[in-house]
Amino acid sequence: MQALAKEKFVRFSPRKVNQVLSLVRKKSVPEALQLLRFVPKSCNTMIGKTIKSAAANAGDLKAENPKLMVASAWVGVGPVMKRMRAHAMGRGATYKRKTCHLTVVVSDQKGS
Repeated sequence: MQALAKEKFVRFSPRKVNQVLSLVRKKSVPEALQLLRFVPKSCNTMIGKTIKSAAANAGDLKAENPKLMVASAWVGVGPVMKRMRAHAMGRGATYKRKTCHLTVVVSDQKGS
């Protein structure tokens, strides 16, 4: 059985989130959550919440079931917010605030 959880319009760069997702793919849910505790990235709490949500959608409310594993996890590009910052000689410099959409699929090990 598979369960899905999505997190949309998150204020993290997709490239940085994908670096953390590469660590937790194909791992069991408790092992992935334990691994995320020691990752020095700020997006690890958001990824952990999404994994717990996917495990809860699978029907396991504790999210500590060793039978469940992160079958697949991917991140997509969200809308880019364009902002202005003060620059030299009274001008403005533009910069981009990137967002992302995160999707996590959790399944039991028998099905995959």
